Amino acid sequence: MKADNKGNVIRLLRTMMPLVAVVCLVVFPPWMLIWAWLAPLPDTVQDQVEDAVGYGMDGIIVYVDRKGERPVSYAAGYKNRDEKEPADADGLFKIASISKLYMAVAAVKLVNEGELSLDETLAKLLPDLAGRIANAEEITLRMLISHRSGIPNYSDHPDYPWTSPYKEVDETYDLVLDMPADFAPDERYSYSNTNYLLLGEIMDRRLGYSHHEYIRSRILEPLGLNDTYSLLGDVNADEVMSGYFVGYGPDIKGNDFIQPGGSMVSTARDVGVFLRALNDGTLLSAVEQEIYTSVYVYEHTGLLPGYQSIATYDKNMDAVVVQFVNTSGGDMWALSEVVHERILKILRRGGDNE
Repeated sequence: MKADNKGNVIRLLRTMMPLVAVVCLVVFPPWMLIWAWLAPLPDTVQDQVEDAVGYGMDGIIVYVDRKGERPVSYAAGYKNRDEKEPADADGLFKIASISKLYMAVAAVKLVNEGELSLDETLAKLLPDLAGRIANAEEITLRMLISHRSGIPNYSDHPDYPWTSPYKEVDETYDLVLDMPADFAPDERYSYSNTNYLLLGEIMDRRLGYSHHEYIRSRILEPLGLNDTYSLLGDVNADEVMSGYFVGYGPDIKGNDFIQPGGSMVSTARDVGVFLRALNDGTLLSAVEQEIYTSVYVYEHTGLLPGYQSIATYDKNMDAVVVQFVNTSGGDMWALSEVVHERILKILRRGGDNE
């Protein structure tokens, strides 16, 4: 093909790409996602939870806490699909990145106690790693907590072993050390799991013991969160909800992701109690609250193979809603968000939540 003709073809294809995308959406639409969005809104949260199973979710757990009302938990589908074991509203679940909320609270408490400073640089906090992380002399603790460091996200690396997770946290560093920064420190926001990998290391060193232990003594125990754990290895695996990936048959519950900021296991109720305390001011002192507001968010989502979680606080309703789904992949994340939004709509219109 002549160069000029080849160039014309390429330009034509580029022009047609948006049209092709639209045609593909029409010809191969995500029908289940469309139906989930457009289906008539049911009267109750339980009805919506049961409908969610019909969208392909193996199991779902929802916890709702509206101020002035008794918290209610819901479940549908399977805890273990192979054994046809029903989903348990009080079952344990990998909460993935919701773990970052607990870590951010712990870091803020250490700042308030004078053990850390938000303006300390990464070079000072982790001097042995400073030479291998771009801009370590400029990146501050504040930037790490708020995802404004520019450090690449280790889980975006093509060699990250999703199907066979690292057994040691230090192995994860090999994916990001000596890598160029994604952007200059504090230039913009970009979510990076590496920030919390480093935050865990920083807290461990400054404390002289595991930040997991600090979180337990300063956050979990005061709130009576007896069903929240730092690691999958801390619990009886039989008590944990199984996890499934679209198009892959086996239960992937055994994949143990131990990196700080994504390793915790909890119940929907425990997450809901924590989120309520974070948002109503009972978890943090006035000074800590001011610090926390300057660095992190008050709700979160979590995603690991086989596990999707959403924990939100609706200020207008003064309501906490926690949702766990034990199926990921395909359209499952979008479906999970649709179900969560529909549950919020049911609650906003004052529907019966029992």
